[in-house]
Amino acid sequence: MILTTTRIAKEIGGNISPNQPEVAIENAAKLEEGGAHSLGFFSNPKYEQSLYQTQCGAVIVPQGFVPQQPVSSVLIEHANPYFAFCTVLTNHFNPNVHREGIESKHIHLSVTIGQGVHIAATAYVEEGAKIGNHCVIYPGVYLGRNVVLGDHTLLYPNVVVYADCRIGNHCVVQAGSVIGGDGFGFAPVKGKYMKIPQIGNVILEDWVEIGSNCSIDRATMGSTIIKTGTKLDNLVQIAHNVEVGEHTVLAAQTGIAGSTKVGAYSQFGGQVGVAGHLTIASHTSVGGQGGITGNVTESNQKLTGTPATDVRTYLKSVASTRRIPELIKEIAAMKEEITRLKSGE
Repeated sequence: MILTTTRIAKEIGGNISPNQPEVAIENAAKLEEGGAHSLGFFSNPKYEQSLYQTQCGAVIVPQGFVPQQPVSSVLIEHANPYFAFCTVLTNHFNPNVHREGIESKHIHLSVTIGQGVHIAATAYVEEGAKIGNHCVIYPGVYLGRNVVLGDHTLLYPNVVVYADCRIGNHCVVQAGSVIGGDGFGFAPVKGKYMKIPQIGNVILEDWVEIGSNCSIDRATMGSTIIKTGTKLDNLVQIAHNVEVGEHTVLAAQTGIAGSTKVGAYSQFGGQVGVAGHLTIASHTSVGGQGGITGNVTESNQKLTGTPATDVRTYLKSVASTRRIPELIKEIAAMKEEITRLKSGE
């Protein structure tokens, strides 16, 4: 079926003004790069000039948008243009088209497999595992004993899920990530370190996405938990017994030490570090390279710096720090003046 502007408007619940021509859409593109059969989107006012210059055949725009200059594209109105555009990308232009069928020869006979599942060659599935409906498992994936995958979960190449870990529905784990490796637990004994057995597991709830090359350690006892809707960027480290609340986002190279609890709807920038055994309130935002060394007890705080503090306080501190060279010169001048006064000059 040809993808047209009318079909797109119907799928996303958008509106097209009367008397607009029907346009066949073959690809999605930026406003600056699109052609006559491209679909673009416009939502940020600072890119409005690009809308008037675009060659895209159709553009998704905010509901009620009134152009201030002529536009050659068919305009499809929607309350949330970016979301609508993402919906079209998912439905029609996703490069990862997954097939069904079991190709691997390394699946234990006790494994339970749902309907519409694809398990690629070289994937390895241990005894007792359960794989839900419409899961996709890429080459090189390892699933340990008694691992459970919910429905519609996607594991990209070389993902490792250790024994007893549980991954919910509609989860995505990008290539190279390790779910359920041992937590960093060692006890000092006579000048050496004795390994503490890590007998817990990791639980990823529904709609969780894990970036590439992340490590989420299994609990010493109990569970390390990533709650519903949470998204981790690449190269994120989650230590044993951590709990990350619902719909939280953690940017690349963030590290959270053991037994810390992060509240729901929090946002951490890149390279944020969080000490262990802390409680972080919900709706906490931390700027890049921020370091949290103590509990955050109040919700809706915006923090940055190390130790992390309120953004406004931190910026004032930075501004004061920049004046240090000037202040040193002033102090030196004052010392010279005091010396002259003492000497009677």
